[in-house]
Amino acid sequence: MTRPTRQPVDTGRPDRLYTVTGGRSRADHDTFDLVTLIVSECAPTQGTPSDQHAILELCRHPTAVVEISAELGLPVTVVRILLGDLQATGRITARHPRAARSVSALPDSALLKEVLHGLRNL
Repeated sequence: MTRPTRQPVDTGRPDRLYTVTGGRSRADHDTFDLVTLIVSECAPTQGTPSDQHAILELCRHPTAVVEISAELGLPVTVVRILLGDLQATGRITARHPRAARSVSALPDSALLKEVLHGLRNL
């Protein structure tokens, strides 16, 4: 699936970022890893700030935090703050990556080497 190419949001001077985040330099909770998938739970409504509107549109399908940052042309720290605001109002859901439970849960290195060899032969 290809996503429409978006023009990066002009972040302008640092004071714009200050305004976008309401003067905050950190998210209230550091719950968004770079690979956390974000999913919109609702469509943007009239009056939604433009950056949050763009996030809700972009995340109609699961989208990683780092992808959101890249698509919007905003620093990850700013995106995390905006995501925190959206999550607090129930407008997005975060799907956190699962951590490997043990070394035995990881794929066998021999299998990975075979897959790599097969890919190189393509």
